[in-house]
Amino acid sequence: MIAMALILEPKLLIADEPTTALDVTTQKQILALIRELQRDHGTAVLFITHDMGVVAEIADRVAVMRQGKLVETGPLERILRTPAAEYTRNLLSSVPSLVPRAPREESREPVVLETNALTKIYREGSMFAKRREVAAAQGVTLKLRKGRTLGIVGESGSGKSTVARCIVRLIDPTSGSVHLGNREISDLSRNLLQPHRKKIQIVFQDPYRSLNPRVTIGESIAEGPINYGTPRRAALARARELLELVDLPPDSISRYPHQFSGGQRQRIAIARALALDPDVMVADEAVSALDVSVQAQVLRLFEQIQARLGIAILFITHDLRVAAQICDDVAVMQHGRVVEQGPAAEVLTKPQQAYTRALLDAAPGRGWDFANFRPVAEAG
Repeated sequence: MIAMALILEPKLLIADEPTTALDVTTQKQILALIRELQRDHGTAVLFITHDMGVVAEIADRVAVMRQGKLVETGPLERILRTPAAEYTRNLLSSVPSLVPRAPREESREPVVLETNALTKIYREGSMFAKRREVAAAQGVTLKLRKGRTLGIVGESGSGKSTVARCIVRLIDPTSGSVHLGNREISDLSRNLLQPHRKKIQIVFQDPYRSLNPRVTIGESIAEGPINYGTPRRAALARARELLELVDLPPDSISRYPHQFSGGQRQRIAIARALALDPDVMVADEAVSALDVSVQAQVLRLFEQIQARLGIAILFITHDLRVAAQICDDVAVMQHGRVVEQGPAAEVLTKPQQAYTRALLDAAPGRGWDFANFRPVAEAG
């Protein structure tokens, strides 16, 4: 897309969220390409982003906007060190740190989800072409205990979402096992799987596509329990309770998805996932499309829900900052395989694999301590 934009050799390139939802290594490549274009062609770039780490990597000057108004503008160094507007300070303070949160005590709770040698192979080709096999996931072994959060991180195409979809049986694994509690579910037929589906629920990346625009929020949340036999009135009453749990007013129940912001829709998607009282929630890039302040709110919500309900969370993300703040344990995937896993505090501070180190080195804004408005080198 950048190459297409440069065919006419423009003097100004407007880049509107070009790195949003990209993994860190691809993001790093795009930013390097833009710098190269500036150097070789003298192209000016207007870079629009909600990612303050990217701002720290690419910008010379920064303009901060809120609700259609310019609240602050100035050189990058001044904005990051001495932000004048409270809104700017809040944005910077919301950027997750790459320093992992303090580890919690080792859990003695039961294992609620376990995979063993989980593999998914796609077979491509036709009657006129030689068929080939693509291993999207190979021999993935994971373990998740009640009340804990396990993160799966890696580049796009590393197999993270394939593993998540195999675990919740949106797609069928080729081989290996998935234990939900003490029940093997990887080989169950669709009919036999039905009673177990309510024990594991998923929240997807895009809050705008997750909800049916023609159905009220209350009906969306109540649909699952009603399908499992809960009377409609009781299901709607539970929907009101869940809306309060995710910090939305109960009277939202009669409103439609288009009446909510992206962050609010993701809260609704979380409420819907909780409606069946699952043991495990799978969050598949659930905050990657949100700006940093809303992202911080949703991450806090996940933590509050986990503390209150004891739910286990499988958190899929390409954002190592997010993983550092929410995960107890981390599994790093590359080319369909888990190349490193262990406690987040160890994997993200003392990585053993070159691939993990490369992911950490590619994180945008790595040199800044945003919350304290200073470079990491100046941290005491």
